[in-house]
Order: sequence, then structure tokens, then C-alpha cells
Amino acid sequence: MRGDCVNNSTNPWNEIKLSDYENHMSLESVNQLQTLNAMMRSQLQNYPVDTAVILGVAGGNGLEHVSPEKYKKVYGVDINGEYLKAAAERYAYLGDVLELLKIDVITEADQLPNADLLIADLIVEYIGEAALVEAVRQILPEYVSIIIQVNRDDKNWVSDSPYIHAFDGLDKIHHKLDEMWVAASMRGIGYKKGPRFSEELPNGKALVRMDYYL
Repeated sequence: MRGDCVNNSTNPWNEIKLSDYENHMSLESVNQLQTLNAMMRSQLQNYPVDTAVILGVAGGNGLEHVSPEKYKKVYGVDINGEYLKAAAERYAYLGDVLELLKIDVITEADQLPNADLLIADLIVEYIGEAALVEAVRQILPEYVSIIIQVNRDDKNWVSDSPYIHAFDGLDKIHHKLDEMWVAASMRGIGYKKGPRFSEELPNGKALVRMDYYL
């Protein structure tokens, strides 16, 4: 779930196979797919909302936690059309509740729909905080829930694995994030700081969830 101002066709996320991404993320030595899935369950269930936008939905990890009894509409957004095709096949049972949109958040934010909740997991690192702010301004959510990866040491931000070279192109769009910068960006557009959660990962990394509300 996840470019700087490169155009849509050359964004490195369009070159990464979904199988490489998911196989890397699910390795025991990485453990991000599983951890993110569990964290998304609470993101989707915590707030009294019935519409949501998920930025960087990829193949749909976590969409099994979308309850049609709770949600009228969930928009899954990604730059990679092949990822969206996989998500559509996997979660066809959600019917009209799930709408998948091929949008480059950096250059096409004006195409983002309005919703009560915005979920942005492991994508702010690749679009930057300015694009996040523009997305929030367009979506106008009451609640925003963001997950970023934090390195506890000086190791590479991509964990070593047999799939690591699939991600070589991401270096040119990766933004090093600071929690305080994200908080300041959200505060600057009128959002108050909500709960914060952290889940430790292998290799000196952690996933940190930061929530905000109007």
C-alpha cells in the first residue's frame, strides 16, 4: 500500500508485480502484509462512518474487513491498474460497496471522491506530505488514519528478501518521513491528533498508525 512527481506511466509502482510485492511483504522476516491486515481491521471498524477512501489499495489486503452492513461505499485507489484488477477479482463479493479507482494521487487528486474516512497506509512515503494534504482537502474526511513505516535503526528501509530488487526503482520517489512533520501537516489543515498505535516488525522496523479528526 503506497510516487514523487514522476508521471503515471513511469511511476515505478507500475513496474512492480503484485506477486513480488505481496510475497515480499508476507515473508516471516518482513511480516508487513499480516501486520498491516490486522491494523486495517481496526482502522475500518473504529469510527462511526459509512464511506471510506483507501489510498494505495494494491491487491486489496485488508478489504475482507469491510462490512457491507457498516459501509455504503468504500473506494480503493491505486496507480497500478493490474493491482486493481486483482482486487476486483478477490473482493467481487463486496458488489457495489467496493469501487476501485485508478488515480495518481500526486497529479490527479481532483479525481478523488468525498468520504467520511481516509485510510492512507504505506503510501505517504511515496507521495509525500504535500500530496497527502491535497488528497485530504479533496476527500474532506472527518477522520484520517495513516500508517507509516518507521526504522528503529539505520538499516535499509526495504527489508532484505529474495524479492528486494523488484523495489530498486522506488529509491527515486521514497520520502523519509517524520511523525512530527505528518502531524504538523495535518494540524495545518485543521485536523486534531487522535490515537497513535505502533506494531513492531522484524529487522528493526515498526508500523506506526496515526489518526486525526476534525
